[in-house]
Amino acid sequence: MFKSLCALCLLMLLGLSARAQDVESGLAEVNPQTGATIDGRGPGWRALGQDDFINVNCDEDTWTWKNDSVSCTGRPIGVTRTKKVYTNFELVCEWRHLRDAGNSGIFLWGPRETFDRLNGPGLPEGIEVQVLDLGYKAAYERGGNPADWFTCHGDVFPVGASTMKPFPPISPNGRRSFPTEERTLGVGEWNHYYIRAINGEVRLWVNGAEVSGGSDCNPATGHIALESEGSPIEFRGLRIRELP
Repeated sequence: MFKSLCALCLLMLLGLSARAQDVESGLAEVNPQTGATIDGRGPGWRALGQDDFINVNCDEDTWTWKNDSVSCTGRPIGVTRTKKVYTNFELVCEWRHLRDAGNSGIFLWGPRETFDRLNGPGLPEGIEVQVLDLGYKAAYERGGNPADWFTCHGDVFPVGASTMKPFPPISPNGRRSFPTEERTLGVGEWNHYYIRAINGEVRLWVNGAEVSGGSDCNPATGHIALESEGSPIEFRGLRIRELP
């Protein structure tokens, strides 16, 4: 009996130790449906808020900030970008679309000159991490075209003159990395993204599981931007950790 109690105590201590290590590394427990996610609370992480961003080509009321959260009206089509240039980093955030078939994205490594050229509605170059509502595919197919060139579960792809070697599975045109799992939740539900961008390689985790990415990205340094593309969306818990 005494040995059994000792063994139980040891297991409890090990469990507490493991949990403490998870907190220290930024790993947090969430809904079993999504699994464990990086919450950006460990050493080196910091929040991103209004003071970290510049409205590039949207209206004054397109983006409404509150601490490390932001609401976007979706109009006009455009972006808000970070003031700072980033090369190697980890980024976490949660997002939810507020309307069926919503469209948005997170741009990585956007060159400054592509933002400076945006005098009206439009989007920059760089590597885009897609942020689509599940209803977008159904809406697209109602137009009579097959939705075989994109998914609603975290595509990663280069925009404009940018280039990337996508991880498989790969879209028919060879430019997009399709997700290996379909983990995105629908309109009105929060989704969690963890993005790791290091030495020209991008990897995306959706709701706790790695699903897509690419290597040999060009550019591999630049601004991070949030996209306004026609539908209201909210981002929260924006946090970043710069890496060597």
